[in-house]
Amino acid sequence: MDMLNSYIGDFHLARWEALIDDWFFVFALGFLIFELLRYAVVKKLSLEMLGDTVTNFITLAFFIGISFFLLAGFYVGAYLWASQFALFDIPTTWASVIIVLILADLAYYWEHRILHRINVLWATHSVHHSSPFFNISVAYRHGPLDGFWPLFFHLPLVLLGFNPFLVLVVELLVQLYQTALHTEVIGKLWKPIEYIMNTPSHHRVHHGSNRKYLDKNYAGIFIIWDRMFGTFEEEKEKVVYGLVTPINSVNPFVAFLHGFTRLFRDVWAMPGFGNKLGVLFKPPGWQPKALKQNAKHKS
Repeated sequence: MDMLNSYIGDFHLARWEALIDDWFFVFALGFLIFELLRYAVVKKLSLEMLGDTVTNFITLAFFIGISFFLLAGFYVGAYLWASQFALFDIPTTWASVIIVLILADLAYYWEHRILHRINVLWATHSVHHSSPFFNISVAYRHGPLDGFWPLFFHLPLVLLGFNPFLVLVVELLVQLYQTALHTEVIGKLWKPIEYIMNTPSHHRVHHGSNRKYLDKNYAGIFIIWDRMFGTFEEEKEKVVYGLVTPINSVNPFVAFLHGFTRLFRDVWAMPGFGNKLGVLFKPPGWQPKALKQNAKHKS
């Protein structure tokens, strides 16, 4: 009977996850229409922006195809398998939901930060940052392997003893909160909110290619993590969205694959096996000291 109740509870959690995701997507589409109309009123709407918006949803379709056919079964299966080795059997209560949500948000912070600081991971995440615009459609601009890496950062929550389906639900909640932050419609909020919570203002900074904004504000829900770990930056100067080296294309195939084509090109051009590994696993833009010194001499 206990096992039956457990399965029923897992089914309800999975059902709630699907419903929340579907309804939020409907809201996001409605909000996107509002954003585009607002840009039209202030005469900032352009064909490039419309093309970029279409590209965002095409990359989403590519991402869903990869995630559904190649990753979904593996992802859920890994959680269910790991749950056999959980240290504790943590019941699903309101208290445990709040605790696992906070822990999932902390896991997201470190996942997000590492995606920016290891080049082979940045190759997929840079797709999300490649848009020169900032509206809710950009939240749906995904790279080929964006659905793969979260597994490794949230699996410890299953091993700790939280229900694997509950972990999937709170992961979704963190992602949906992040999605809602992709807008220029909302300015800065009340200071206590800006201090504790991640806000559109903070996330605009994260999408900036301005030198002072690079690698800042990784938080999901709580900006406290960035304040704690030294990666916080307030929005002060106008944000220039996109990559330091723009892709300058609304072609969805270019947008979806540019990170890996850039990585392959950089690895191929880098002399020495050790340096090639450096290009893969060091931060984006890394070069060995010898190459940097040669570049300085030439300049």
